[in-house]
Amino acid sequence: MTTAVPAGTPSQTLETTGQHGFKAHSDGVGRFVPVQTRSERFTSTNVDDFAAVTGREQSWKLTPVDKLGELISGDLDGSAYAVDADSVDGVSVAWADAASTERGLAGIPEERAAANAWSQTADVLRIDVSGEEKKRAVIRRSTLGTTPRAAHTVITAAPFSSGLVILDSAGQAKLTENVEIVVGDGAHLTVVSVQGWDDDALHLAAHFAKIGRDAKLKHVVVSLGGSVVRVNPSTHLASEGGDIEALGLYFSDAGQHLEQQVYVNHDAPHTRSRVTYKGALQGQGARSVWIGDVLIGQKATGTDSYEQNRNLVLTDGTRADSIPNLEIETGDIAGAGHASATGRFDDEQLFYLQARGISEEEARRLVVRGFLTEIVQQIDDAELQERLGTAIEAELAGTTLSAGER
Repeated sequence: MTTAVPAGTPSQTLETTGQHGFKAHSDGVGRFVPVQTRSERFTSTNVDDFAAVTGREQSWKLTPVDKLGELISGDLDGSAYAVDADSVDGVSVAWADAASTERGLAGIPEERAAANAWSQTADVLRIDVSGEEKKRAVIRRSTLGTTPRAAHTVITAAPFSSGLVILDSAGQAKLTENVEIVVGDGAHLTVVSVQGWDDDALHLAAHFAKIGRDAKLKHVVVSLGGSVVRVNPSTHLASEGGDIEALGLYFSDAGQHLEQQVYVNHDAPHTRSRVTYKGALQGQGARSVWIGDVLIGQKATGTDSYEQNRNLVLTDGTRADSIPNLEIETGDIAGAGHASATGRFDDEQLFYLQARGISEEEARRLVVRGFLTEIVQQIDDAELQERLGTAIEAELAGTTLSAGER
């Protein structure tokens, strides 16, 4: 992990970088060369260590930064807020003072908005999972309002524990936050982050996960509501046998920007990762961004990795950016690959359905449902599956799928 350098050292800050950051060239001031690996990006918990964001930086160039100034650089309320948490044996949910809470075990911010939240957080929400029997806990928040806020959540799964934690967000929000997930040796943990915000909400989130020996994390990002929602998960497979299944589902409507920058760092032998994000877009100005970085380090022999992103375009006037990146530093791996596709309906599927008496419009809706519910079905929670299915139906209810749009 890169060590923070003093403020005012632009050659070391991510915000002055290109593809993977820059370092000062050894033969002259002002000369720069790219950092050679994704893991070398600058990190710091101090917002002042990052330069001002202009929107030209690699990590921000696809994001509407003009709408996010308050969250990236402004004053934030970092105090505790109202949460509704289920009472579940084996799951502890409590607020703790940030000054006395150990943070940074799962990761450190790589960009200014996350560092701004880290710097101004006063209270940390701690969620601790223990016990081998699987349990389910839902943590809801819906009353954040329109005050710019910072938040920090630390989820810890004790060794050999098992659980499902659902972070359920709704209502108004102007929020930038960090979520840390520490999965102990032999633990099996599922974390689902549901962004069901009001239409005008702004939400920036950095999720950091560190996975122990023979441990498994299923991490699911569901983004349906909000004006600008950017959730960037970063996973460190730090010990042998670690496993991450990273899933994402999003549905972008007119004028809505939904973004995910996913990073998986294979840093130990015999680790496994599967990344699958799927989204649909409809309406003028609907936008999605997916960037997937996978690094297989020198120590990560026997790695098995695959990432993919699929986007289904329902109407004209939308834009989907999909950028997979795979970096391999060892030749001794079990397998690695990536895929990306953005397109309209599959005519063969439509023909098959219409040949059986289903109308063209209903056939198109069935195709969209099938495309998205592949992710929903992998959440392994019947109640949440039903809720998300209903939400997808509501999104489709406002969609006009004409015969000419394919």
